[in-house]
Amino acid sequence: MEPRIDYVRSARGVYEAMLGLEKYLDQCGLAPGLLDLVKLRASQINGCAYCIDMHWKDLRALGETEQRLYGLDAWEESPYYNERERAAMLWTEALTNIQEGHVPDEVYEKVRKQFSEKELADLSLAVAAINAWNRLAIAARAVPGRYQPARREETKTA
Repeated sequence: MEPRIDYVRSARGVYEAMLGLEKYLDQCGLAPGLLDLVKLRASQINGCAYCIDMHWKDLRALGETEQRLYGLDAWEESPYYNERERAAMLWTEALTNIQEGHVPDEVYEKVRKQFSEKELADLSLAVAAINAWNRLAIAARAVPGRYQPARREETKTA
């Protein structure tokens, strides 16, 4: 598979705007591990190999276990995730699978028990951002396997 689009070269302003969004998310207060779990789950749903590779590696660099990563596709039936993480996965799936209908009130009520209004806004922004990144990477045919995670000091996942 050959890459198609070089966003840095052909649409630098949009690429930099997306990086600005990531910078905000890095500083929003949600745990980096939780954000990467959300990014990995959305990328699994969207079938974005590049982003799956990236966020899997980022989570491993944070100290995430292989068991929790392998179980993420079946998070509802896996005992490895806390209630906050489960709420984040529920929200991620509801926003990512929007073609199946709008986010039901019952999903919102479950998620709202785990996140403040600001956190929910930031979580929604994170889901929207990874869905955009997934679509950009898929359109560009970004080649997975080359990404190497930066060192992070934060090690908590939720």
